[in-house]
Amino acid sequence: METLRERKKQRTRDALLRSALELFTTQGYERTTVDEIAEAVDVSQRTFFRYFAGKEEAALAVADMTVARFVEAVRARPSHETPLEALRQAVLDGWTSLHEVVECVVPVELYLRMYRVIESTPVLLAAHLRHSVEAEEAIARVLAEREGLDVEADPRPRLAVAVFGGVMRLTERQWSTGGDFSLEGMRALTSRYLDQVGPALMGDWRSAGSAHRA
Repeated sequence: METLRERKKQRTRDALLRSALELFTTQGYERTTVDEIAEAVDVSQRTFFRYFAGKEEAALAVADMTVARFVEAVRARPSHETPLEALRQAVLDGWTSLHEVVECVVPVELYLRMYRVIESTPVLLAAHLRHSVEAEEAIARVLAEREGLDVEADPRPRLAVAVFGGVMRLTERQWSTGGDFSLEGMRALTSRYLDQVGPALMGDWRSAGSAHRA
């Protein structure tokens, strides 16, 4: 059972995280200082560094949390599912729990605003992409383990995850800049984009385009 001290520490960390994201999204990442984040929660700079190594870690904390939850969701998928089916169902079935995880810390609307800050801030985007590569490697190894493959010898797990990861980045970008921030909106957009992977990779775009124009 969680102790009172542990709950207090979690509340302080969550408050610092909300403060950081609010400041990053209103006045900019570069212009926000650690002192300002700490002052907004009425704690010291030293307290901030007990929970975060720096501004970058705070800025990416919620995104990293959702990725970690997704990796575990993939690991928990039934063994009879194909790799791409496991990835698809992990993300579609997991949006409800991910939504709840985010809402426990910050409003989803703030998370989406922070995503746009990450996309427009070079140092954060570089770090986010680095974290994404690390997450994709972890997921590839989960898939390889599920299928009894050597991830170093068989390229398929990394190829599947690379394609899936690209689709998810596009989906998140479209969702965060669109007008429908609902859970159902995100699930529908994800499903629609994943359905187009096969035709987009294997189809004849020119003939399809001509047929569409006709």
